[in-house]
Amino acid sequence: MNDQQSGGKFQPFKAGLTVKSPLRALAAACMIVAGVGLVAWMYFLTLTDKNATERDFIQYWAAEQQLGRGGNPYDIAAILRLEKAAGLEGNSPKVTLSPPVAFVFALPLGYMGAKAGLILWLLLLLACAGASAWVLWFLHGKPDSRWHLLVFAFPPTLSCLMAGQLGIFFLLGIVLFLWLHTTRPWLSGASLLCCALKPHLFLPCLVVLLLWSVCRRDFRIVAGFLSALALSSSLTLCLDRHVWAEYAQTMHSTRVLNVFIPTISVAFRFLIDRSARWLEFVPEVAGCVWAAWYYWSRRDRWQWAREGLFLLLVSALCTPYLWFSDEAMLFPAILAGIYQCEKSLRAWIFLGLITAASLIGIFWAIPLPSAFYVWTVPAWLGWYLFATRSKAVGAINP
Repeated sequence: MNDQQSGGKFQPFKAGLTVKSPLRALAAACMIVAGVGLVAWMYFLTLTDKNATERDFIQYWAAEQQLGRGGNPYDIAAILRLEKAAGLEGNSPKVTLSPPVAFVFALPLGYMGAKAGLILWLLLLLACAGASAWVLWFLHGKPDSRWHLLVFAFPPTLSCLMAGQLGIFFLLGIVLFLWLHTTRPWLSGASLLCCALKPHLFLPCLVVLLLWSVCRRDFRIVAGFLSALALSSSLTLCLDRHVWAEYAQTMHSTRVLNVFIPTISVAFRFLIDRSARWLEFVPEVAGCVWAAWYYWSRRDRWQWAREGLFLLLVSALCTPYLWFSDEAMLFPAILAGIYQCEKSLRAWIFLGLITAASLIGIFWAIPLPSAFYVWTVPAWLGWYLFATRSKAVGAINP
């Protein structure tokens, strides 16, 4: 990959375009700071503690409040007290089911109120979305087009911002991996730490990553991930040495498998035998087997920025547990398809219809557990295949 890509096609960089005026850089920085300040001020004026309790964000805030006090971040009774004190209506607390692998990085939430925590969280999500867009623009060869900014209009990104969920963090981890995996493998592996918050979303990708590392006899990416995972888990254990036992107890007592999750895997179980919980893991296992075959048949020409994007879509299709907001992580594949077919009217119409239908769920405030969202991942996958049907997607360059 010696050429740089522009607009979905490989183009060498032009030397004159790589030099930026210091004044332009300063002006851009001032605009960003001003924009962040304006958004923060708008959040401060419009948001309240009660608004925080109406978003999934509250579960992370309550967990960090508990952890910051040396308590159990999965204690349902304590979580309920905290959330009701912030304005929660009813007696159904929102308790995080994420493993405690990265709790320590959100620890500042444990020392601020719900409103301040929500503002900080939303600003962080916006910053991660912006960073992801910039990295993708860079990886695609700094094209004159601005398709990468569509990340802010991508329906799952909007859903993630509205719910205060984790999907944008997954997106940033993925694009950093694509950027760094050839030049900074340790950092590339460490950037995947946030993906460990919902590892089931990436199991087929993990299978291929391990096979790829074995075939190349290079385990620096895996070592970087395991090092970051060990460090983060150790820091969390310093705050609560029983946190993993508490997490295991919560997962055992919480009947998450009885809840309908809008995925193909769960729909498969509910259609055949609702009580046969093992059925929803069949697509995941099949996806991992397929991923191993898919990599092995292409191991001599494998590129994470090409085959890896298709693999990411299939991973999302097979997982038994995924929310619409988590689909923000799929934007790199959608952007690759856009660059591939940006002059195809039919592809744009297809994408516009999917986007419009997705926005219905957002603007009508359809709950995330609704069966309405079962079709979204198959639709993104179908559009990607349609957009790239004529030839392979041009790989993006680290």
